[in-house]
Amino acid sequence: MRYFLILAILAVAAFALLYFRLAPSDPARWHVDPRTGRPGDGRFTVLPEGGDIEGPVFGADPQAVLGQFDSIAVGSTRTSRLAGSVADGRVTYVSRSLLFGFPDYTTVEAVPEGQGTRLLIFARARYGKGDMGVNRRRVSGWLEALAETVPVIGEGAET
Repeated sequence: MRYFLILAILAVAAFALLYFRLAPSDPARWHVDPRTGRPGDGRFTVLPEGGDIEGPVFGADPQAVLGQFDSIAVGSTRTSRLAGSVADGRVTYVSRSLLFGFPDYTTVEAVPEGQGTRLLIFARARYGKGDMGVNRRRVSGWLEALAETVPVIGEGAET
């Protein structure tokens, strides 16, 4: 009986591992306008109004800023492009957790603002109600890395 219980637990863990890692990601569902994002559990938004933070204004054109951001994002561990492109001006990334491969989706759009570019970002968890701040830390890290390569000409405020 004990071996059956151990085998059942291992089977459930293997199923969960495969389910979360292999569940398809529908671009039509996840590649959305970042302006539709709202702060909340398992979400993090970088928007000029109504976001978790306003975010900086970068001193380069939108395609250059998004191109550099894209290099940083896809260079991150367990992160890949799901939909969109730098040429489109909007890209959605999927980042997976280490153990079970839970997917988080981050959509980024570059928009001109004054003499620079602002990134609109909507990061969210697919499963569960919260993400223990993972999306905030990931996006903040990407923005910090971007600020090391592209000059910041205006600062946003935290809300």
